[in-house]
Amino acid sequence: MLDINKIISNPQRYEHDPEGHMAELAQWSPQHASRAAELEGLELNEEHWEVIFFLRERYRERGNEDSAREVLRDLEERFCEEHGRSFLFQLFPRGPVSQASRIAGLPVPPHAQDLSFGSVM
Repeated sequence: MLDINKIISNPQRYEHDPEGHMAELAQWSPQHASRAAELEGLELNEEHWEVIFFLRERYRERGNEDSAREVLRDLEERFCEEHGRSFLFQLFPRGPVSQASRIAGLPVPPHAQDLSFGSVM
């Protein structure tokens, strides 16, 4: 359900393309991601990019209404069967949801900064 106060305070948040996906993401490029990762002490490899592009596409389709727990669940469904859950935390040691979202140029989902949620730093 849409919250009218959210729409009034940020009308662009609810702009969609003809298929109903979120139309605009923040100005972002792979170079932006590389710089952001460097500031966080990470060197991005192909596995990092898979997670980053997965999160960007997920955000484009669903927006930022899901909690961090729901985002993590989707990340686990996509990446953990093959590699195990610790794989995501090895790639993004400050949290696969919060750190990967920041590098992907996305707003961090609600409650991702909760230290009890699984962020290790």
